[in-house]
Amino acid sequence: MKRIHLINTALIAGALLFSACGHKEGEHAHADLPAVKVTTANVELREHSRFHVLPGTVHPSEQAVVAAKLMATVARAGFTIGQQVKQGEILVELEAKEIDAKVEQALAALAQIERNLKRESSLLEQSATTAETVRTLQDQRRMSQAQLDEASTMESYKTIRAPFDGIITSKNVRRGDLASPGVPLLTIEGTGMRQVHVQVPDSLSAQSYGSVIPVEANGMVIKARLTEWSPAADPASRTRLAKLDVPADAEVRSGQYARVNWPTGSTESLWMPASAHSRIGQVERAFVSKDGKLQLRIIKTGVRDGEWIQVLSGLSKDEQVVLFPSHELRDGQPILK
Repeated sequence: MKRIHLINTALIAGALLFSACGHKEGEHAHADLPAVKVTTANVELREHSRFHVLPGTVHPSEQAVVAAKLMATVARAGFTIGQQVKQGEILVELEAKEIDAKVEQALAALAQIERNLKRESSLLEQSATTAETVRTLQDQRRMSQAQLDEASTMESYKTIRAPFDGIITSKNVRRGDLASPGVPLLTIEGTGMRQVHVQVPDSLSAQSYGSVIPVEANGMVIKARLTEWSPAADPASRTRLAKLDVPADAEVRSGQYARVNWPTGSTESLWMPASAHSRIGQVERAFVSKDGKLQLRIIKTGVRDGEWIQVLSGLSKDEQVVLFPSHELRDGQPILK
């Protein structure tokens, strides 16, 4: 028992000696650090909105599923997926000789009636025919003109054009296919404004039209605006569809996942300038000015709002954080007054 006691006493003495030596070495290392001049700013307690995160999906504000209006053979489908197209640009051409024949028939019938009408109108001036005959021919001319207009409209359906400026996202047709009315040939999406569609639980607080809703996508926070919100809830999910307009310069694509931060009230939390935040790997940190020296703090941050970033842990109110900290700064380094 005495031997064990002596060994434990020796171990404790050695640990105390090692700790004392280490403390002296740490103090000596801090004393060797050069004094630095830094710029600081206060950590502030701010009132801000509280959010409930909802999953959303990016959609184009303009999208069209293009289909043929008549049954015909595809003569040309000269476009590819991903191709940029302009409004009115020809995408698909159909071949329908029966439509061409109807146009020729309508033209011929109209020409014949025009000749008859011209002849009878001349005879009427000579009192060689009746006014009723002329009126009948005038009615026939209007009917023939209408038939020609109908046939010409059907003929225009042979050429399928882009309804607006956009990009082709799907192609379901090839040359030689039989196009049928209502069967999709292609899908085109507009290249302008994008929207985020989100199903909002009926239990969450209502937002007014035009409200700014933060949306996270591609590691960025985008300020979207509420433009549409269904007044009726889905009876199965108890959610309402909301559509948020995304700025045209936002780098998002159709079908992409987005995190919608739906406001649910207000709260208070700590905020610091984003320029005081630094990171090494996955570790977030900030330097604090205290008692004339720098203190390194391991912190955890939340959302970013412009030039400020939310602090979840590691800092206290009114502490002074160093702005734009360089990689040469060290814990315990003296601050130049």
